[in-house]
Amino acid sequence: MSGSIPTSTSVSESAVIEAPFSDVWHLIKLQDFSKFWSRLEKSEFVKGASEETDIVKWSFKDGTVLEVKQEEHSSIDHFITYSVISSQPAASYSSVVSTIRAYPVTSGSHAGHTFITWSGNFSSDADANAIQDAKFKRSEALADLAKAASKK
Repeated sequence: MSGSIPTSTSVSESAVIEAPFSDVWHLIKLQDFSKFWSRLEKSEFVKGASEETDIVKWSFKDGTVLEVKQEEHSSIDHFITYSVISSQPAASYSSVVSTIRAYPVTSGSHAGHTFITWSGNFSSDADANAIQDAKFKRSEALADLAKAASKK
């Protein structure tokens, strides 16, 4: 036995953001994440990528640089799916595919606000530390998104 801790290779964080759906949804563009996520120094399209492929470079304040590829986007169902295609320094796992979904809350005490989920499905070589880190970062980013959306 290797001594590694068995862990789920998926993570999902969610939040109710006290802002109108349109104010939240319009912030969820890979190239605009630095407008709300406090960990990011900048987020910008990668020059030279093919016209059919949206690749965005996320430069984090800690020096980490990720290139993320938009895999799917729906303005009808309000979700975006992306994968990490490169990481400097190298990630401790082979791959991750993440999806952010936004839903308008239409009734109840949160009517007029937005429910959002941010999930990630990691390759089987992701360890408990990678999953916990992803959970923490998503939770923090959703709090940052709530702050940015409520300023509109």
